[in-house]
Amino acid sequence: MKGITKSTLFALAAITCLQAQAQKRDALTMWYDKPANRWEETLPLGNGLIGMMPDGGIQSESLVLNEISMWSGSAEDPNNYNAYKSVSEIQKLLIAGKNKEAEELVNKNFVCNGQGSAFGTGANAPFGCYQNFGFLKFNFKLSAEGVSNYERSLNIGNATAQTSFTVGGVDYKRTYYTSFDQNVGVVHLTASKKKSISFAIALERAENIDSYQVKNGEIILQGSLPDGKGGKNLHFASKVKIRFKGGKLTDDGKQLILTDADEATVLFAASTNYYGTNPQEVISQDIAAAEKIAEEKRYSNHKKAFAKKFDRVALTIADDQSKVNVPTGKRLQQFFENPALDNGLAALYFQFGRYLSISSTAPEHKNALPPNLQGLWAHQIQTPWNGDYHLNINAQMNHWGVEVSNLSEYHNPFIALIKRIAKTGEKTAKAYYNAPGWVVYMMTNVWGYSAPGENASWGSSTASGWLCNHLWEHYQFTQDKAYLKEVYPVLKGAAEFYDYILVKDPKTGWLVTSPSVSPENGFRLPNGEVASVVMGPTIDNQIVRELYGNLIQADSLLQLNDPFIQKLKDKLTQIPPAVVVSKSGRVQEWLEDYTEIEPKHRHVSHLYGLYPAHFISPQQNKEWAEAARKTLEVRGDEGTGWSRAWKILFWARLQDGDHSLEILRQLLKPAFVNETTYQGVGAGTYPNLFCAHPPFQIDGNFGGSAGIAEMLLQSHSGFIHLLPALPKAWKDGAVKGLKARGNYTVDMTWKNGQITDYKITGPNKTVVKVLNGSTYENYKIK
Repeated sequence: MKGITKSTLFALAAITCLQAQAQKRDALTMWYDKPANRWEETLPLGNGLIGMMPDGGIQSESLVLNEISMWSGSAEDPNNYNAYKSVSEIQKLLIAGKNKEAEELVNKNFVCNGQGSAFGTGANAPFGCYQNFGFLKFNFKLSAEGVSNYERSLNIGNATAQTSFTVGGVDYKRTYYTSFDQNVGVVHLTASKKKSISFAIALERAENIDSYQVKNGEIILQGSLPDGKGGKNLHFASKVKIRFKGGKLTDDGKQLILTDADEATVLFAASTNYYGTNPQEVISQDIAAAEKIAEEKRYSNHKKAFAKKFDRVALTIADDQSKVNVPTGKRLQQFFENPALDNGLAALYFQFGRYLSISSTAPEHKNALPPNLQGLWAHQIQTPWNGDYHLNINAQMNHWGVEVSNLSEYHNPFIALIKRIAKTGEKTAKAYYNAPGWVVYMMTNVWGYSAPGENASWGSSTASGWLCNHLWEHYQFTQDKAYLKEVYPVLKGAAEFYDYILVKDPKTGWLVTSPSVSPENGFRLPNGEVASVVMGPTIDNQIVRELYGNLIQADSLLQLNDPFIQKLKDKLTQIPPAVVVSKSGRVQEWLEDYTEIEPKHRHVSHLYGLYPAHFISPQQNKEWAEAARKTLEVRGDEGTGWSRAWKILFWARLQDGDHSLEILRQLLKPAFVNETTYQGVGAGTYPNLFCAHPPFQIDGNFGGSAGIAEMLLQSHSGFIHLLPALPKAWKDGAVKGLKARGNYTVDMTWKNGQITDYKITGPNKTVVKVLNGSTYENYKIK
């Protein structure tokens, strides 16, 4: 049924009103009845530049502090400029079926010079790592006896955390936020009785502190991180200041001490010289600006600024909403046992992904960095895998949901990173293939690293084509031709590289990449040997085909008449099809139908053509869709956290909502089997809803949220598909504000699994094709 202008919003409001009557707590609130015992229980706050994670302790509290540019290491040139000389020999070995010998040569010559990522421990290598900024430590003058009414929470609808409890008849409340209006972290402390707030506060960091001063009512910490070459590179600074009513502020040279205050506000600022600015000046300016505004006004401004982004999308999946009164850690366990009993947690998890996107990058900032493997939250100096940008799926997954969930500008920092590494990638293309254009491999950092990694099985997969998918998708959703013209040279440079390196496979006659890998996976050769390096893995064939097709479209849209385009059109007839169905009926992962050594491998790279690309569709190619289904059945539902998130998207594209929900259930499996001893850590979700790889990687959060959106709306096949993969358990609901390709905004309500009303808006009066149930409709945008 075609929508009417206000019915969707009225229905959404009605459902929300009924929920409000049935619950005590906000549907967008995560809450807990005890302090955090470990980092994976603390609550993430961030404004895209700085982050805080309070643990809600009573007598003492530690807030993890972060700043998105807090990177050790420095720019380097790790390219092996003699590597291209070995390409011909490697290709001859692969053609002869001597993959193992070819792989030995790749590991000798086709890897980076120097340490590379230091196998994920690069804090003191030139590659560097993303690091924790420090800790804000509180010690409160409070009794440990008689604590009651304890609760700590995070409301993702207003980006605010709180801790509240009663001691000695006094009600205490702490409110935490990282301001979206000013670049400061805030802890606001109140009590029901005057002169009840007394605490000492200090800044702590494990290493690389150059100076620490406590004077004039403030704390200033300064330091510098190693460049990996025997010197220092990144300089950082932070400042803490307390505003208070009543009481007295002193210090002992190490900490600020506030005694008998009625109310207090702690302000925290942090910055680095990564942005080309003096961090000491920046933090002084940030604190000074914050001091000019009263706390009530500052908090109001913060909420308004955040709401402008977050409130673009609202999702309600109807149920009795009783679960909102269950602590979130216990709620996770109950959802894992039966997800159909808590649709509200699925909606919360979708919005949590959007919240993390808004909180972990700052597109308005001219030098904004995209979320890394940990978003911007880290509690260690040496973060897992350097907290870098893995480019064989992880950094990409971080951005899969931003367009459809109406946060398009949150793609921009990642697009800016792609542009930067495309420049350094020109040197890498010359070094490894003597090729034009640009190429990057499976990892990068804030310093522009583009070379391969240290080992062929994972470090030699090219990522430039996959990154171009993001450049194109951003155009698809925004329809911004000025932007498309700007990125056209980047798309073309990637295509020029692939065009140059493609070689003919003598067995099939197809043009393929060589050498390459199917990311992190291996196979068994006929002689029993295990190898990873091949010619033309399926993911490469799909990426090259997608890139060429997108560049051809871009040339037509921009009316450039680029002579290079005809060359690509000719090559499209000579590269492998997007899907080759193996003798087992599955999508073949390699050019040859090798035996898998790990059938349930976490990567499912040969289904790139199902998602994020769209070569495989139940509407357009049933044989390929069935092959993809069989592939997923053999791969299995389990895997690392991000792998499960990817499978939610796969099954959504196959329009099997119940299977997507089943994998969402597994993604939300409590990562700690025993919440007292924390034994049995596995893939799933931590109590604070962070995704467990394990350990924590934020890509699973972003991928899981994108998967829920994909269950509700798809637009990749030339039409807008409403509720393409709705699980039976989500029979009633409403959503407003989702985005479809073409720059369309979609609102809809449904009952008993069927659309009752929908509304589509866009910048132009036009007619769009809509699939509603099994019926195609032409919808007029007025």
